[in-house]
Amino acid sequence: MQAEQLDFYTRLAHALALQFGRGCEVVVHDLEAADPGHSIVAIENGHVTGRKVGDGPSHVVLEALHADGAPLADRLAYLTKTSDGKILKSSTVFIRDCEGRAVGIFALNFDITMLRAVQSTIAGIVGTEPSAPRDPEPIVRSVADLLDDLIEQSVELVGTPVALMTKDEKVRAIRYLNDTGAFLITKSGPKVCKYFGISKYTLYSYLDEAKNSPADTDASATS
Repeated sequence: MQAEQLDFYTRLAHALALQFGRGCEVVVHDLEAADPGHSIVAIENGHVTGRKVGDGPSHVVLEALHADGAPLADRLAYLTKTSDGKILKSSTVFIRDCEGRAVGIFALNFDITMLRAVQSTIAGIVGTEPSAPRDPEPIVRSVADLLDDLIEQSVELVGTPVALMTKDEKVRAIRYLNDTGAFLITKSGPKVCKYFGISKYTLYSYLDEAKNSPADTDASATS
């Protein structure tokens, strides 16, 4: 991100946090950061998710880093969930350069945990878009937690315990991890190899096979 952009979105984040109070976390991610594992360059009310400047990416950030020029659409008014059980109403807006390329992310995470307790009377405030996922998406505190979450999702997608997986099922799980940007995380390869009980050579083989096979239609993106 350009210095001018960072300055503007940092000030905007501060203004929105003051406007909506301590329950509204505002985060700025730099998609051009030298280390993708430390994408947060500005954050207000970080106590909402327990994050701070210098912390790592969310699911949405990983997907953006892995997009390789593919169109990226803003995501508005969807649900997320923190590790300590807070339910948040979130919106993700891509910051673009003069050529339309995504260079950053501006995100709002509003804690609606208490509001949901009386949702019947304030449905207009906490309601989400009809197309948004019904189940809250996890927000993790660290890159390590994010990788663990993605690995668990890959196993859920396959529907078979790792110890009982066939080669094709492991390839399917590896394809999901690749498609969600898991291998952009530093030292993700050794951890994936250990989890699935395969060698580094086998992992590369499975990746090649996954890239040349059809993608799963039921694989869902997370934030």
